[in-house]
Amino acid sequence: MKRLPIVVAIPTKNEAENIATTVRSVIDHFEAVVVVDSDSTDDTRALAADQGAEVVPYTWDGKYPKKKQWCLDHIHPELDWMLFIDGDETPSPELITELHRIFDPVAADGTRKVAPAAFDIPLGYWFAGKRLRHGYTIVKRALMDRTRVRFPELGDLDAPGMGEQEGHYQPLADGPVVRLNATIEHEDLDPVRTWFERHNRYSDWEAWLELHPEVREEIRQAKTRQGQLFHKAPLKPLVSFAYAYVYKRGFLDGRAGLDYALAMSFYRWQIGLKTREESA
Repeated sequence: MKRLPIVVAIPTKNEAENIATTVRSVIDHFEAVVVVDSDSTDDTRALAADQGAEVVPYTWDGKYPKKKQWCLDHIHPELDWMLFIDGDETPSPELITELHRIFDPVAADGTRKVAPAAFDIPLGYWFAGKRLRHGYTIVKRALMDRTRVRFPELGDLDAPGMGEQEGHYQPLADGPVVRLNATIEHEDLDPVRTWFERHNRYSDWEAWLELHPEVREEIRQAKTRQGQLFHKAPLKPLVSFAYAYVYKRGFLDGRAGLDYALAMSFYRWQIGLKTREESA
């Protein structure tokens, strides 16, 4: 099967535990695979190169564009389409098949007919070593035509928590966006404490936004519809738990479903508590 006309960009920093598996999952399927690494102090770069990926060093200058937009601007510009996956993610076999159905057909004039500006892809999420089948669903705008998509430049450069990476919002598309059916599998092999460490940083950023409503409104407009609706909900920790564990039937995932629903509820509680502390 021929390679897909897509460059895979994998932003990394200290992903030695996961990166070899990630690169192996894409190296034979896509036109180019590039690991964009931010000064890893472990073996991320060597392991990625051993699996056949290009490795590009990246150092953030503290300004916009941030890391993903920098990738759109600089990594293999001859390929219009870019797929972002994290260093602990792999495209499912079903996703590879679905992408071939989209990108393989060629018109009589030799051109591919791919109309959307971007594709939203659901995550197959793993938590504490178990694949979740129910509960809260994460969808990422991970595949995009760089000529028609751009990450917004927001007034959050002074915010803590995110640094070089774009925050929890979607890139803006100049054209239709289609949601795919197959998944990117998000299986982090690091211990669960790293999840809490990341989300502790993320909650710093989210709390900062609560105290800067003009920036928060810019980001709200760039979120998915689900994110826009949740933004207005009162008692967010309780709403988050009820939505994921009861309404979305997270209880069917057993203990892992309960743990994840509680973890996300705790994350919402952190945001609220930090906001109240900073505004006091």
